[in-house]
Amino acid sequence: MMTGNPPRQATAVAQPNIALVKYWGKRNEKLNLPAVSSLSITLDALHTRTRVGFDEAFETDSFLLNGSPADATRVTACLDHLRALAGTDVRAAIVTENDYPTAAGLASSAAGFAALVVAADAALGLGLLPRALSLYARRGSGSAARSIFGGFVEMARGEREDGNDAVARALLDAHAWPLGVVIAVTSTSAKPVGSTEGMRATAASSPFYAAWVDSARADLTQARRAIMARDFGGLAAISEHSCLKMHGLGFAARPPLIYWNETTMACLHAVRELRAGGTPVFYTIDAGPQVKAVCLPEAIEDVAATLSGISGVLQVITSGLGAGARVVEDL
Repeated sequence: MMTGNPPRQATAVAQPNIALVKYWGKRNEKLNLPAVSSLSITLDALHTRTRVGFDEAFETDSFLLNGSPADATRVTACLDHLRALAGTDVRAAIVTENDYPTAAGLASSAAGFAALVVAADAALGLGLLPRALSLYARRGSGSAARSIFGGFVEMARGEREDGNDAVARALLDAHAWPLGVVIAVTSTSAKPVGSTEGMRATAASSPFYAAWVDSARADLTQARRAIMARDFGGLAAISEHSCLKMHGLGFAARPPLIYWNETTMACLHAVRELRAGGTPVFYTIDAGPQVKAVCLPEAIEDVAATLSGISGVLQVITSGLGAGARVVEDL
């Protein structure tokens, strides 16, 4: 229940995260519960800025995304959980701006729902703890639970039917093990099959899906150990393995689910060649055609130069590891 005089409007910034041990598939679609646990890194170079303003004069929620009206269905569903906590049904105006391509495999929904929940929590005066913010962000987008936190983040699939244990937690601070990320943008178009639809199709038709779920716990344990030991080679091996397993599920689905393009594949081979030559780098690819090359900081320039030289790469973005979602001052 709201207490005191909440501000009624607040702005938050969140940053996308990249899963190294992938989340793909849901054990409960209605509650947005992941079928497997996951592990990610939060970036510092890409930002989603969301302003939420509640007003009794509004009859419905409105949603502007990058300056254009957008479907507010998922936004409204996420806000309804917070409104119920606050004991109000007041509608809101939501304005979101991304400084990177939207719905193109760069985790814009993860950052978007993390920023939405943090801004709405502040505007409603709820004062939720990070664990609760993660839970409510997950209701909007499964990977948004991770963007509540910075650095290295672990997301639990949970075991409870109500999903209250399916939340993320901070594993290691961004400054505790600095890594670089070089993103090769190979397309700025929205992906043809959204993640939710892709997960549903994969779970229903891929012959490898059961093995994917069964092997996830071991992958997570291996990645967690590598991070805590600052073992770059170990993290590289399990991250690439998890990436290829996830996309292999889609390749074997009916119809096949292929998020890559020819430039994606060229970048993948380039990263492998760099590593063979001694550069500390590995790749990961989410549900989209963009390639994320994770490297030690001293290798960022070489990796960026190599990927920039590949035909079909539209833009190269370099980043370190960043902070979690937070309230900011309005511009």
